[in-house]
Amino acid sequence: MLAFSAHLYSQTPSMAHPTLLRAVNAIRQQGCGSGPVRAPTLREDPALSLAAVMISGGAKLEDAIQAAGYRPVRAAKITVSGITGPAALTAKVLGKSCAAVMPPYLLDAGFHQRDKQTWVVLAEPFSTPAASQGEEVEARILALVNAARAQPRRCGNQAFPAVPPLLPQSLLTEIAAGHATDMARHSYFSHTARDGSTAAVRATRAGYRWRSIGENIAAGQRTADAAVQGWLNSPGHCANIMAPNFEEMGAAFVVNTQSTSGIYWVQMFGAGR
Repeated sequence: MLAFSAHLYSQTPSMAHPTLLRAVNAIRQQGCGSGPVRAPTLREDPALSLAAVMISGGAKLEDAIQAAGYRPVRAAKITVSGITGPAALTAKVLGKSCAAVMPPYLLDAGFHQRDKQTWVVLAEPFSTPAASQGEEVEARILALVNAARAQPRRCGNQAFPAVPPLLPQSLLTEIAAGHATDMARHSYFSHTARDGSTAAVRATRAGYRWRSIGENIAAGQRTADAAVQGWLNSPGHCANIMAPNFEEMGAAFVVNTQSTSGIYWVQMFGAGR
């Protein structure tokens, strides 16, 4: 990883480049002469403009974006030489590179110009639910899980009949949130917590009196739908979702963009005594 002095780029006059942004967005509206047109409007992100400055100094794309504090799902860069100002960013000037500005998943951009060189960084942001959406996201997970339980299903080689829906359980949600927070804060992914506790131990410790307990975890999925689909695609996780001995569920997610996976999900299943 490249290291950058905190004051190295502090004298950059401005990290806003409205004319360059308008030029790229004009291309995204008009297209490159072939292929899809009218991609969503880009917005300039100051961190990506800082990354463009770093790239102009020789940094690699991945290192520059990371050093600037931006977490992308995917990213691309374009370098144009010989022209200055917004004229550097036209479909004709970009030529074969024009297609690189068109993918609709690219939503953020950063720019830097020096003399007659232009650097453009484009990225798909690592967008996740806000912490304030926790209840909404948990309700979505529960709805998806109960829709799955309402139908017979195969989980790998094991067949399950339809089973009754799960009920929300607030203590299970707290237990799930605790483990998700620990994984996100300390950047690890395991059913076993750093203190050696298992899901059963954490449930007992929290005061949940159970006769059945189970846990699904996931990391990196940016939506509740993606997390649940990943569990359904995994035989063991799917079996937990379809288990007839579970009656209640709690779920939580925690985001830490500086961690390995960025977002961590925990789903707790139980049946109380």
